[in-house]
Amino acid sequence: MNYSEKPLILVVDDDPMSLNMIKKILTESNYDPVLVRDGALAFKYLEKGKPDLILLDIVMPVMDGLEVCKKLKEHNLAKNIPVIFLTGKTSMKDLIEGFQAGAVDYVKKPFNPAELIVRIKTHIELRRAREEIKTLHGLIPICSQCNKIRNDDEGLWERFEGYIEKHSEAFFSHGICPTCAHKLYGNEEWFKTKLKKEDG
Repeated sequence: MNYSEKPLILVVDDDPMSLNMIKKILTESNYDPVLVRDGALAFKYLEKGKPDLILLDIVMPVMDGLEVCKKLKEHNLAKNIPVIFLTGKTSMKDLIEGFQAGAVDYVKKPFNPAELIVRIKTHIELRRAREEIKTLHGLIPICSQCNKIRNDDEGLWERFEGYIEKHSEAFFSHGICPTCAHKLYGNEEWFKTKLKKEDG
């Protein structure tokens, strides 16, 4: 997730009027909407793009929102993307089914634009907060020669410092340890003088 860009919202709804209204609301609130009319198109989009949040209508032909949500949560690239249901079905049974399918929230149709934006903002912030508190764990492949680390998310080798900064809140300040300082400057007069002063 690139925090410097507008959050990207994938909207899945078979109603053109609803899509146009949501697009207007999201655009005016500084979000970047991507609109699709069914679950199959949503999965096709996910092959090339990764939204920050998905708004998903429950009542749709062919594949309803509950089924789409369950499949999203099984999808490797989409399982951690928060899903908010757009629904007119708000009985306790319907809500429980929605949450069991993997949704994080719901907005009742016809929805209030302010409520929709507040819920979107809340869940995007929660997702970002979870990403920021991630800790490194498991086996990390590191090159025994150059000490680069393989980023399994992208399959690329990158500098140790860059990997740690990307996956934690740590930042690096470079210096030289005493052993390396001796190797590099041990024969230099200024270095010998410095050591004598430090030894008192």
